[in-house]
Parts: sequence; C-alpha cells; structure tokens
Amino acid sequence: MKTYLSPSILSADFAHLGEDIRLAEEAGTQYLHYDVMDGMFVPSISFGMPVLASVRKITKLVLDVHLMIVEPERYIEEFAKCGADIITVHYEACKDLEKAIEMIRNVGCKVGVSIKPKTPISVLDNVLDKVDMILLMTVEPGFGGQAYIPESTQKIQDMRKALKERGLEKDIQVDGGIKKNNLKMVLDAGANVIVAGSAIFAGDIGKNVEEFLAIMNE
Repeated sequence: MKTYLSPSILSADFAHLGEDIRLAEEAGTQYLHYDVMDGMFVPSISFGMPVLASVRKITKLVLDVHLMIVEPERYIEEFAKCGADIITVHYEACKDLEKAIEMIRNVGCKVGVSIKPKTPISVLDNVLDKVDMILLMTVEPGFGGQAYIPESTQKIQDMRKALKERGLEKDIQVDGGIKKNNLKMVLDAGANVIVAGSAIFAGDIGKNVEEFLAIMNE
C-alpha cells in the first residue's frame, strides 16, 4: 500500500507555525496531522476551528484532523467547513459511532475512526467497511513525547489481518512515539499512515521529513 507521512503540528513551534508547515511541505510530506483536544476526553486542550481555517489558507496538504473530544458529532460540520480533508473520531467518544461516520461522509471528508491502546480492535468489526482509515493510538492520547507502547505492534498486525480477511484495503494510521528507529517496525506490521510529532518538528524539520520518507519508501 502507498505510505503517507502526517506530521503532527501539536509539536510545531506555534510562534512560527506557518514556517514550520512550509518546511515540512517543501520536504515532501503529504499530510498534516491536526490534534483537537477538549480537556475532557483527554486532559490537555489544544486548538480548534479558527487555527485550522488559518492553516488551510497557507497549505494545500491533506489536513488530517483527529478529534479527541467528547461527542465529536457536534463539530464535524464546522471542522469540514474550516478545511479538514480527513476527520477521525474516537470510538470511545461517540454516542453513536455509525451516525458520526455518516456525518463525516456527508460533509465530503474521508472518514477515520480511532481507538485507544487498551481498546480491542474487535469493537470496530461493524464499521470497518464504512471507514477510510483506522487510527491505532500507540500511546495514551492527550500528550506528545510519550514512548511507543510495544504491544501496539501486535495490534497493528491484527488489524491488518482482520482487514485482509474481509478483503478490505484500508489505511491504518499509527500515532504516538513513532521515531526513525521504530518506523520500519510499524510499517512492516501493516501501518501505512504515520503520525510523528517531535520526531519531525524538533530540530531540522526538512531533514527529518526527508529521513522519514526515505525509510517509508524503501
């Protein structure tokens, strides 16, 4: 499957956000990962619609919006209007997951659904054919800079196997603790959309993107 890099701007320098995005885009990244946190579903609070609308004005990259918020159905239409291309909601945060999926589809965005590290992949059995992407959190959502949870590798393998058994070719995104030293491992396990935050935005952004893409395209 084709691979995609989705740098998480949660780790960017907000004082120079436009410049950081430009450097990542020029180096060849395909997506930008946009984490929305409400202080309820996860402890942290990040950013919302106005920042997304501003980012949309300065880049043509795919905006990969990850809603870590309770009852995300309330805001799906607004995030679509602000420029989201992909909207991912959490299984654990939705009152009616299938309704949320339908809402995302109806506003013209690609559909992602995410689960936390301790949530079994079996909870998604009924929606695998209705989504474009499954996001497997490889750390507990809410904070950047955490270490990759080793048990995640088996979970990625199990999800890819479950998709293949159904004849489904869907994107599997991984988010949390992905570095150059474990990138090949998650790719080999079956992930093809890679979220990376500090591994991209700490230091030389362009060089980091190029090194990630080199491993992803081996």
